[in-house]
Amino acid sequence: MLTRKQLDLLEFIHKRVQSDGVPPSFDEMKVALDLRSKSGIHRLITALEERGFIRRLAHRARAIEIVKLPESLGGDPGAGFSPRVIQGDGPRAPRPANADGVEHYSVELPMMGRIAAGVPIEAISIVSNTVAVPGTMLTSQAEHYALEVKGDSMIEAGINDGDVVIIRETETAENGDIVVALVEDHEATLKRFFRKGNAIALEAANPVYETRVFPDDKVKVQGRLVGLIRTY
Repeated sequence: MLTRKQLDLLEFIHKRVQSDGVPPSFDEMKVALDLRSKSGIHRLITALEERGFIRRLAHRARAIEIVKLPESLGGDPGAGFSPRVIQGDGPRAPRPANADGVEHYSVELPMMGRIAAGVPIEAISIVSNTVAVPGTMLTSQAEHYALEVKGDSMIEAGINDGDVVIIRETETAENGDIVVALVEDHEATLKRFFRKGNAIALEAANPVYETRVFPDDKVKVQGRLVGLIRTY
């Protein structure tokens, strides 16, 4: 049985495919379902795929294929149900407690692509895959996502090119926070945030890069850094 949101999303995708020949974008899905974040859409997509209603095709933009529809949307009531188990982005079942007596588990987060730690790059908008992170790194009742860092402008904050940063979604920040900032609605960058009157300063952690200052209506905070994963 589908939840109301899952059914609404499936119906929206089905109607768009019928009318336009292609599925809607994640942004269009988010607006249609009145959700605050694309990670919420990612979870719904994952749930629909687990239940066998859709199939995602790798390495293709907007590659969502509807496999079947529930009876309420005109599907065949006699169609079989054969779910395909995939890794979602919800918490896994807790593992057995370690010697310290504490249960350790991981959570699959959507990897939203790359984020510039240098000159801003095009804004991130598409979930590319998922990454497992320790559950202890996340804040309860908050949405999170992951980004791969490109560039060296935050190197003195311990953030290197190729690192994966874990971001808690928020639209606010305190001075000194390292944030994902959306500049002029089309460029995303990872910088330290400072508010100065009616201006926002985005400060690098590398003396090679200058601090960039914008009117406060030109910068939107998309999230705050809460963790980092490095592969050696």
